[in-house]
Amino acid sequence: MPDREPVSPLQRGRWGPWMPWLFLAPAALIIFTFRILPIVSALGVSFFDASFGKVRGFVGLAQYQKLFADPDFWQSMGNTLWFVAGSVPLSVGTSLLFAMMLRRGVRFLGLYRTIYFLPVVTSFVAVSMVWKLIFHEDVGLANSVLRVFGGHGLHWLSESTGIFELALARFGVDLPTWAEGPSLALVCVIIVSAWRGIGYNVVIFLAGLQNIPEHYYEAARIDGAGRFGIFRNVTWPLLTPTTFYVVVMTMILSFQVFAPIYLMTGPPVGGPLGTTSVIVYYLFEKGFDAGGNMGYASAVALVLFAIILALTLFQRKVVEKRVHYA
Repeated sequence: MPDREPVSPLQRGRWGPWMPWLFLAPAALIIFTFRILPIVSALGVSFFDASFGKVRGFVGLAQYQKLFADPDFWQSMGNTLWFVAGSVPLSVGTSLLFAMMLRRGVRFLGLYRTIYFLPVVTSFVAVSMVWKLIFHEDVGLANSVLRVFGGHGLHWLSESTGIFELALARFGVDLPTWAEGPSLALVCVIIVSAWRGIGYNVVIFLAGLQNIPEHYYEAARIDGAGRFGIFRNVTWPLLTPTTFYVVVMTMILSFQVFAPIYLMTGPPVGGPLGTTSVIVYYLFEKGFDAGGNMGYASAVALVLFAIILALTLFQRKVVEKRVHYA
């Protein structure tokens, strides 16, 4: 008879069938306590006129009606969309470029990985304060560089005009409000957020690149493919699972940006004329600064949750069809 694998006393006893669930219980408890329960609580609170520790009455959908009628909410939503549209391509594209450069037999690869990853493990508060000094109108490095090349200093963090309007103003082009683009102040925050996220994405892209078998590249070279042809026909298709993951995660994090907005563009927080007030800061302002209306803030949180969920599901259903897992 073949030898049987030894069976532990726990497997022989009455707890055997329940052991997997017992091992999962601590993680499930943490997820339920800090993820699921807050979402359910926020959903319930959004139907009440509530502040810290005080519920004044059931208001039904009044919070949501007030929310969708508030022009400040729509301005914050527009700023958030501009932020996502700018930070996601910038972060993902730059990270992929650096990963491709590091993949090509660079010496001291481990050191470069550490250097690129340092901003990720650095406090966002510290990062924001350093970049705020860089963009300072009088003593900042950004304006110092511009003056060296004969340019004029810019009001980086206090300029409310859209960058497209700024770029075309010298040509006499007058754009409608919706086409002016994100303010210069918001663009500065986009740069900071993308810079901080590059390190994490570079590590993920490097892992994806190193999983591509080398014989695919050898076959492409034998067939006469150049660098662009190899990237288009070999690297990019086999890297789509990694790219899909990076894009989804970067988008989710971009919708939740708060710290650099709060630290770099105030006072007043929200930037010049509210042009850097994103949806999470709007939520914070209504829930903590403006009288602590937690019911209204919970409604904002649920709307943000629904938007992120809808976009993530859309990417899973539509964009993922172009992902090559084979």
